[in-house]
Amino acid sequence: EVLSLLQEKNPAFKPVLAIIQVSRERGSIIDEILKINEDTRVHGLALQISESSFSNKVLNALKPEKDVDGVTDINLGKLVRGDAHECFVSPVARAVIELLEKSGMMSFRNANVVSSGRRWLREQQYSRWRLHCLKLQPLSPVPSDIEISRAQTPKAVDVLAKEIGLLPDEIEIYGKSKAKVRLSLLERLKDQADGKYVLVAGITPTPLGEGKSTVTIGLVQALTAHLNVNSFACLRQPSQGPTFGVKGGAAGGGYAQVIPMEEFNLHLTGDIHAITAANNLLAAAIDTRILHENTQTDKALYNRLVPSVNGVREFSKIQLARLKRLGIKKTDPNTLTEEEMRKFARLDIDPSTVTWQRVLDTNDRFLRKITIGQANTEKGYSRQAQFDIAVASEIMAVLALTDSLTDMKERLGRMVVASDKSGQPVTAEDLGVTGALTVLMKDAIKPNLMQTLEGTPVFVHAGPFANIAHGNSSVLADKIALKLVGEEGFVVTEAGFGADIGMEKFFNIKCRASGLVPNVVVLVATVRALKMHGGGPSVTAGIPLKREYTEENIPLVADGCCNLQKQIQITQLFGVPVVVALNVFKTDTRAEIDLVCELAKRAGAFDAVPCYHWSVGGKGSVDLARAVREAASEGSRFQFLYDVQLPIVEKIRTIAQAVYGAKDIELSPEAQAKIERYTQQGFGNLPICMAKTHLSLSHQPDKKGVPKDFILPISDVRASIGAGFIYPLVGTMSTMPGLPTRPCFYDIDLDTETEQVKGLF
Repeated sequence: EVLSLLQEKNPAFKPVLAIIQVSRERGSIIDEILKINEDTRVHGLALQISESSFSNKVLNALKPEKDVDGVTDINLGKLVRGDAHECFVSPVARAVIELLEKSGMMSFRNANVVSSGRRWLREQQYSRWRLHCLKLQPLSPVPSDIEISRAQTPKAVDVLAKEIGLLPDEIEIYGKSKAKVRLSLLERLKDQADGKYVLVAGITPTPLGEGKSTVTIGLVQALTAHLNVNSFACLRQPSQGPTFGVKGGAAGGGYAQVIPMEEFNLHLTGDIHAITAANNLLAAAIDTRILHENTQTDKALYNRLVPSVNGVREFSKIQLARLKRLGIKKTDPNTLTEEEMRKFARLDIDPSTVTWQRVLDTNDRFLRKITIGQANTEKGYSRQAQFDIAVASEIMAVLALTDSLTDMKERLGRMVVASDKSGQPVTAEDLGVTGALTVLMKDAIKPNLMQTLEGTPVFVHAGPFANIAHGNSSVLADKIALKLVGEEGFVVTEAGFGADIGMEKFFNIKCRASGLVPNVVVLVATVRALKMHGGGPSVTAGIPLKREYTEENIPLVADGCCNLQKQIQITQLFGVPVVVALNVFKTDTRAEIDLVCELAKRAGAFDAVPCYHWSVGGKGSVDLARAVREAASEGSRFQFLYDVQLPIVEKIRTIAQAVYGAKDIELSPEAQAKIERYTQQGFGNLPICMAKTHLSLSHQPDKKGVPKDFILPISDVRASIGAGFIYPLVGTMSTMPGLPTRPCFYDIDLDTETEQVKGLF
């Protein structure tokens, strides 16, 4: 009867009982139990084993939730304690208690299986959060970021996961405070309505910093810890290049941080290392293939690519796929003609067209141009190459834009690494490396769960730079978070650098890939940064600020608001309401704060709110949280800036004129030739990802405010086909940062007694 009622609402539901009936050695029994424990199709597990095989170790290997005979210590303990409603009672005991009436023991076991199935069904549904927020005790003056982080004790990550409705088998725990979340959750919650989607962007960056990550964390702390609204922050994983270089970490700051901040800023769970390994495997495959094709006959090359093993010669799965693409309808390696063997074996890569570079997650200017292949073993094959920073790898962009393991594998295979001598694209799939790349990336695709200082959830996943890539965290993290927060909740994610770069790419690239529609943009500004845009003196790291930045200067602020007004106008191009968050510093005066908020509203902002989360945590951003909730209720009229079917040149021109304010664009001969090649190869209908300085709306970093009447030079154009965009290079752009005279690493150290990291910020 119970089963019939359950199946009325869930027709596909069938509770399954597995019985292990053996008389083998104990070790193999436990292996079988553990296997069935993880099988989501099985709801109940019973043991029928010989007396000699019984032991506590065997019985307690069963998951209590599947122990329908009630033999595990956990189920027996609950029964003894009087909590029979929370456990499975032994069918034998129940049958004896009811004096072996009609039903008998097997019926009670079946009842337990149905109960287990009902519990499983209940777990599959969305559950309300039962979040316990952590209390803050802000100090004044505000201590260093790492001191604040270390003073707070984070919740165990499995506790946090349970509080927000994740099931035990949906997380993979890394230490005490990090976990990966499995993508199976998306299938479980596929019918759950999404929450509200908020993007945090900023004005054009300055060396003074605007604090987008801090605002993102302060906002979710305010929403959840102070307004009792479910919210999730989705952030990028920082590259270790800037962490040890000049910028420092990216976990937020003050009393609005992700904790533990040293784990956030360093290796995390190894995703960037996985990207580095995958990227460099592909780079090695390219040059190795060129070498072997240059030094072997067609027949020798073919015989090595398809060797005979124990007298049997077979194509691998990926080689069969290559045959199909070539139009060769054969599966027996021994039946190919000489021409077919040559066609299959030779990629004929033109070394001058190789665009795939090796990567390293360290700022190292001396790897910007190198010569590879100088050893005698490479038989005279050498060429000029370079290293990029790891987060500039196309594999990072693929990770950030994919929506499933299958999609990631397809995208990795589509990555174009060079052209052959007839001008056709050569892909990772052609090189036979797609499967290996997917294996290296199989764990990196799962978002990383962490928490804020106030115990609210954060996803940290993917970390492409915004000036040389699309600058946004992963689609998968956003999609999972939108399901977990529920229909009334909020997901707050951040776009790199200014709205003209990170936000434009979020809308035109990320939202196209994800199909998600943003509800609100939060635009971050500071009085100090606006003063620089208004003509304030230059700023050098390590040198005290000049008095223009530490004393009230209304004219300078008013002049600098032109940049804020321009970024508001850019947001309005996409039809999304914008709330300005003014990140307040102690040197800001009330008159300066009021002026910025007033000018922002006049420029079309839905609201403009001063924020104090850095000094007091989430309660300092409650006004911002309320403004965001109100703006989200107004509705979004989101639209893309351009139609992807437009020619590549027109899409570039649209961004340059509508977003940056350029008069026109100017293509170098190389850029023009690349555009023609990509169009001919069938890649003309991809969105555009501009690689441009983040320090100005123009291509000249020293041009602050709102530059006008400039011609935007396009020096080169490249293609990230796996990621799914064309990226023009504006002016001179480096994809490998360098170290300054005094890098951050001078201050970073380890206390060898306590193993605590010092000096990170």
